[in-house]
Amino acid sequence: QVQLVESGGGLVQAGGSLRLSCGASGSISSINDMGWYRQAPGKQRELVATITRGGSTNYADSVKGRFTISRDNAKNTVYLQMSDLKPEDTAAYYCNADIRQLYMMTYRVRWGQGTQVTVSS
Repeated sequence: QVQLVESGGGLVQAGGSLRLSCGASGSISSINDMGWYRQAPGKQRELVATITRGGSTNYADSVKGRFTISRDNAKNTVYLQMSDLKPEDTAAYYCNADIRQLYMMTYRVRWGQGTQVTVSS
């Protein structure tokens, strides 16, 4: 069994900062890419940022220069540092990870349950 658990969401004023964390636990052999996605009410889930096992990153244009994704491979954890937050950043934020379980040959994408970020103007 593999689980992803996010934390760090909350209510913040525009211009403020938040740091999200997502830890993977369970019978994990290795993790490839990890990422953060978000979904606002009435909208489709969209990519925020991804990071490879080696540390290469990719960001949505809307968050470049404001958000930073990082990971700690020893802790199976991915982080999202969000700065200069805007009301349009309000959404449920979900982490995902491409995980190979112990004794398995293939990787499978897993999702966390989400954490709410609300930015007030």
